[in-house]
Amino acid sequence: MNEKETREYREKETRRMVDLDPAGLVSRKAPDQAKRQFMNYAFFKLDPAFRRQSPEFVKAAKAEFAEVCERWAQRGEGFILRTYSLVGTRADVDFMLWRISFNVPDFQAMQRDLNRTALAGYLSQPYSFLSMQKRSIYVDRFNPEGEGVHLLPGQGQYLFVYPFVKTRPWYKLSPQARQGMMDEHIYVSAPFTGVTLNTSYSYGIDDQEFVVAFDSNYPQEFVDLVQRLRFTEASLYTLRDTPMFTCIKKDIREVLEDLA
Repeated sequence: MNEKETREYREKETRRMVDLDPAGLVSRKAPDQAKRQFMNYAFFKLDPAFRRQSPEFVKAAKAEFAEVCERWAQRGEGFILRTYSLVGTRADVDFMLWRISFNVPDFQAMQRDLNRTALAGYLSQPYSFLSMQKRSIYVDRFNPEGEGVHLLPGQGQYLFVYPFVKTRPWYKLSPQARQGMMDEHIYVSAPFTGVTLNTSYSYGIDDQEFVVAFDSNYPQEFVDLVQRLRFTEASLYTLRDTPMFTCIKKDIREVLEDLA
């Protein structure tokens, strides 16, 4: 009688269960000090007085500001810069710098360089959101391995950005209840393949809990996606998801041409 052939069974390693102990009361999970990407969404508004300056001054000031941005965009060392115009899409801001780095002081260093330019004297900063990339605690049934903790931003012509805060009752729900609502949320979102979601986390480092940024070439698809998500159960637990910014990706010199 031949011995039965034995084969070792190996299941693909994916996360199939929501975190049942998000507060760490049982597992006592150690703090994660791994290197992560931090993000700064910096929105700027131009003082109209800048447009009343001489053409020579305006041209030189824009060139100086652009040179600083271009130098930082080529810096490397994990620093990423994407530039967007909001001229014509919002009244309270004119452009946005999406800055990504493993080191928060890089944001200060770049802003210091920008503050020393002539154009900075005519700029205010109505909004600035700080956040960090991390893996979601929820399981994505369509992509069980998750999205990872590193982000390659700015792939679409449009970026839709808003700060996001959940209600406190959301955190009192059981992990299974929250996962169920997220399953519905993910299922509703699945057909919208022309929209890429970038969720980053702001717990303790800024006023919002998340910064949500959607990359897309199709604003009409994004509008339909947001409308459908309003009908999901998880939407009942949204405390705040405004202001919303429609950002159009442009080279920094094109962005400044929109200003004056």
